[in-house]
Amino acid sequence: MNPTFVELLERNADHAEAFRDRFDDVQDAQRPAAVTVCCSDSRVLQDRMWGNDEPGDVFTCGNIGNRVVQRTDAGEAVSGDVLYPIAHTGTETAIVVGHTGCGAVTATYDAITGRGAGDEPAGIDHCIDLLRARLEPGVEALPDGLNRAAAINRLVEYNVDRQVEFLLESDDVPDEVDAFGVVYDFQGIYSGRRGEVHVINADGETDVGALREASPSVAGRVERLWTY
Repeated sequence: MNPTFVELLERNADHAEAFRDRFDDVQDAQRPAAVTVCCSDSRVLQDRMWGNDEPGDVFTCGNIGNRVVQRTDAGEAVSGDVLYPIAHTGTETAIVVGHTGCGAVTATYDAITGRGAGDEPAGIDHCIDLLRARLEPGVEALPDGLNRAAAINRLVEYNVDRQVEFLLESDDVPDEVDAFGVVYDFQGIYSGRRGEVHVINADGETDVGALREASPSVAGRVERLWTY
C-alpha cells in the first residue's frame, strides 16, 4: 500500500486514541461558534492556527484562494459549504482567512498581467476565473515599483476584502452574522512572527486606526500592508 497513506493511517490511530471521548457532546449535532473559509494550501493549518482541538467548535472550509463565491444557474452565490453552518447550525461568525504567498492569488495575478502559461486544467481555470473578476481592479490599483512578491501579498488582502464584501452583501447571510477578514502569515511579513493571524477587515471596516480603536484588546493584531 502507498507508504504516505499508511503513515497517515498510523497518525490517525494516535488521533483516535486521543479523541475517543471528545465527541460525546457533538456526535449527534453541531453548533460551531465560527465558520472559517481558508485557502486549502497545505501550509495553512486551518484548526491549529486557532489552537483548536475541540470537535464541533470551528466549521472549516477550504479551497484555493479562500473563496466564498460559487457560480450557480441563477448567478453567483455564497458557496454552500460556507453558508451551511450559517443557515443550519446557528453560526454567527464568519472568518475569511487569506495567507501570505498565496498560490491562487499568484496564479490569478499572473493571468491578469499576462505572465501565466494559460494551460491550467479546467478545474483550476474555473477557480482562477472566479478570483480574476475580483482581483483585476486591485491589480490596476497597485502602487508602482512593487516587486512580484510584494504585489501578491497586497492582493491577498484585496482578495480577502472582496470575499468579506460578498458575504456582507448577500441576502443569504443574515445581518447578525459578523464577517471578519484575516491573513495567516507564515512568511513573517507582518510582525516577523510566522504563523500569526492578522486582522485586516471587520464587517467591512478596513481602516487600521478605526479597527484598533474599536477593539483595543486586539489592537496589536490589526495590521495591513496596503491601504487603497
